[in-house]
Amino acid sequence: MIVVHHLENSRSLRIVWLLEELGVDYEIRQYARDPKTMLAPAALKQVHPLGKSPVITDEDAGSRVVAESGAIIDYLLRRFDTEHRLWPEPSSADTTDFVFWMHHAEASAMPPLVMNLVFSRLGKPPVPALMRPLGRLFAEGVRKQYLGPEIRRLMDFWEHSLEGREWFAGERFSAADIQMSFPLLALEGRGQLGDNPQLGAFVERCRQRPGYVRAVERGGELSL
Repeated sequence: MIVVHHLENSRSLRIVWLLEELGVDYEIRQYARDPKTMLAPAALKQVHPLGKSPVITDEDAGSRVVAESGAIIDYLLRRFDTEHRLWPEPSSADTTDFVFWMHHAEASAMPPLVMNLVFSRLGKPPVPALMRPLGRLFAEGVRKQYLGPEIRRLMDFWEHSLEGREWFAGERFSAADIQMSFPLLALEGRGQLGDNPQLGAFVERCRQRPGYVRAVERGGELSL
């Protein structure tokens, strides 16, 4: 049995979705964020020293603990998808694209999005009231000079990459699309997806997949 230690509004929804696509039995253990700091609870540190989500426990493999989105996806594919339904064969021409998008989602896509989220909160509690005006000015400057252009550059790249194709790593849906779904859903949820028809269509295709629908039913929709 795979146990998904699922933090609300987090990247662990991707792991739930992958397990649904694979048809693997799993259990969800829910964790709520601290309502003031929005950080993960201390209880997650009992699962893994970093105290972050996603993290899984494979109880059929000696209660092995695996953390980090990409590492978890890689582990689950090797463990449960020997037929390569959601990842290309090593000899496939799509392998290079698949590996790129699997790493790009966390290495290049998420840092500016996380920074943007953090800076958007500098003018809100728990920042002290007297510091909030300065926080808002500082955040606006960073967004205007760096984060905004960087996110725009990423979105242009994604939009161009999906021209003439439905999925990021080839002609068929793969785990790379699950990995890439989070930054796009996060942007959409904050009204920042903009006028990008390819990206909008990709998000809609993801939402229409039965596996995604079941994942949301069990793990909850993202609300970022």
